[in-house]
Amino acid sequence: MSSDADHHEPEAKRAKTEDSNNTGDADIHLDLKDFAKFKFGEVLKEDPVRKTLALKATVDGSTDPAVVFLEKSAFTEECGKKILESDTTLKQTFHNDIYGSYTGFPQQELNGVKVTIIHPATGKHIAKFSAKESIIVNETPQLYKDVLLEHLKESAFNVQWVYNILEHRSEQERIVCEDADPETGFVLVPDLKWDGESLESLYLQALVHRRGLRSIRDLTADHLPLLRNIHDKGCEAIEKKYGVPASELRVYFHYQPSYYHLHVHFTSVQFDAPGTHVGKAHFLSTVINNLELVPDYYQRATLTYYLPRSDPLADKLRRATDGVSAE
Repeated sequence: MSSDADHHEPEAKRAKTEDSNNTGDADIHLDLKDFAKFKFGEVLKEDPVRKTLALKATVDGSTDPAVVFLEKSAFTEECGKKILESDTTLKQTFHNDIYGSYTGFPQQELNGVKVTIIHPATGKHIAKFSAKESIIVNETPQLYKDVLLEHLKESAFNVQWVYNILEHRSEQERIVCEDADPETGFVLVPDLKWDGESLESLYLQALVHRRGLRSIRDLTADHLPLLRNIHDKGCEAIEKKYGVPASELRVYFHYQPSYYHLHVHFTSVQFDAPGTHVGKAHFLSTVINNLELVPDYYQRATLTYYLPRSDPLADKLRRATDGVSAE
């Protein structure tokens, strides 16, 4: 489950910004076992640091394109042990004194790649997964009211998939923890970017039951019981199920978020998770502290974040700030 308000944000996420992707084509996900029906189109974005690659492809029998997101799987202790103790072939690429560099070819079962497929992929999906330049936005409360809220009204930000989880119509078997209270309750589920196995890359999200809360901009001191409940019960559930204590968890919001239903990210501090940098992440503990000090802090604060230059919102914000400057 993963805005993407800056170019470092992970692309391997659910399609969250479209009203519907149903264009009449058959659902390719019902019985997909290989890429036999796929044909390479173009590279949308490659990230050698995170070892990810986003591709645009065509699918036999479909008039709509697909986005295929490839990500090298994280190494685990068991994986490392098997690579060393199995028939891994090495090809030397460099040698100097005590140093040697090699390309390794592990057994097939140790060489998996995490694959996310979006089909039918719309223009928004393709733009979302494409490489993009970013700008810095200093969003004042007035800009939020005049520009962002209007943008949300005009744009089709569909969160039905969130309601499907909250109402147990989808992904019920993936729920790690749930508090059903309509005011302070939430559902904790693994993020789609996590393989569910490597604790070093642990990634979950808490989706609040309460409707109408879109982002941290909507939070006031009245929501402190909700925020404390998410932190305490979320951390407790993760330690109980995965053995990762609260001291090893990074718990935070994104602003701007990728979808406008309030949610909290839980990641391992060992994991350099996308979207944890300045200009994107806001620690849950910091949000709680700000609201304890100033009950309407997020209605009064200027929030700074990154935004793709090509995002329609960036153009609206630029025109609004240019208008203020001109006056």
